[in-house]
Amino acid sequence: MNDTAWLALEDGTVYQGRACGAAGETGGETVFNTAMTGYQEILTDPSYCGQLVTMTYPQIGNYGITAGDHESARPRLAGLVVRELCRNPSNHESVETVGDFLKKHGIVAIEGLDTRALTLKLRDQGALRGVISTLDGDPKRLAAKARALPSMAGRNLAKVVTCEKPWEWTEGAPAKPALHVVVMDFGVKYGILRRLAALGARATVVPASTMAEDILRLRPDGVLLSNGPGDPEPVTDAVATIQKLLAERMPLFGICLGHQLLALAFGGRTYKLKFGHHGSNHPVKDLATGRVEITAQNHGFCVDLESLPAEVKTTHVNLNDGTSEGMAHATLPVFSVQYHPEASAGPHDSRYLFDRFAALMRERLEASPRA
Repeated sequence: MNDTAWLALEDGTVYQGRACGAAGETGGETVFNTAMTGYQEILTDPSYCGQLVTMTYPQIGNYGITAGDHESARPRLAGLVVRELCRNPSNHESVETVGDFLKKHGIVAIEGLDTRALTLKLRDQGALRGVISTLDGDPKRLAAKARALPSMAGRNLAKVVTCEKPWEWTEGAPAKPALHVVVMDFGVKYGILRRLAALGARATVVPASTMAEDILRLRPDGVLLSNGPGDPEPVTDAVATIQKLLAERMPLFGICLGHQLLALAFGGRTYKLKFGHHGSNHPVKDLATGRVEITAQNHGFCVDLESLPAEVKTTHVNLNDGTSEGMAHATLPVFSVQYHPEASAGPHDSRYLFDRFAALMRERLEASPRA
């Protein structure tokens, strides 16, 4: 059986390797992730929709796939690139290999190529469109297919990964919730919903297109703006909804794409990063305390710090490149971060942000109790 696979980039570079997932052909923006562990969370993170994820750590899959560590119902990434995929995981909780998981969900993947060279190329040139194929080995044809793919800029992928209708998170949910959070689903990770349940909150997840009036009808104590894939600028309906929630002085907590959408609602701007931030070891400084958090990140767009109005203060910055990692409004109960506080990079460096959100919701509840 021929297991040859190819990865072709838009600049004409072609890598030959071996197929290690589903057979077929797929394309997307090629990015690299520097995490040494957490590949299952990466595979099931909806924020990777439309991307070919290159893992910089040389061996992936050594602890298999477990039953309880998914971040969504199914993988959304376009494809996977690894140096070596482990076929014999060692973990008593493993239920299947990564290869079997990829095949089951139709994810095309390639191994056996020089991921260090690929990472250096992406670091130097920026994220490039690419195609992984087990069907077509013609370099020129594959590179042409890569160039024909749409750019990530201008793509509203939140509408691709969002839920179709409202639903309630039940795992770990309290029997008598003290708080009610509505989660605008732009590609929400289960880890965020687990943290809300740990706060004693009931979480109602709603589609990205939900209007402010419908959210307010649910009588939330606060609204969480979730993570998600793609460019924030085309997600105009959500920006309009957020602006109406701001007018109602609703407590808001934005994470990742939610942070970017909140900035747009404030009248700020966003821009595309050269190769994005993807990994679990990014240092972020809290400007109020001087404390440095080790964070998990996954985003290709960023908030323009200079575009924020005076009443919106930058609270966190990335120590690698000085980019926006957090902001808060001076008078409204609203704040956000670019990174993922629900993830265990630090491992618990950023969990205080959920407590901050809960405190804002309790203040609102005390000022205006539910009937």
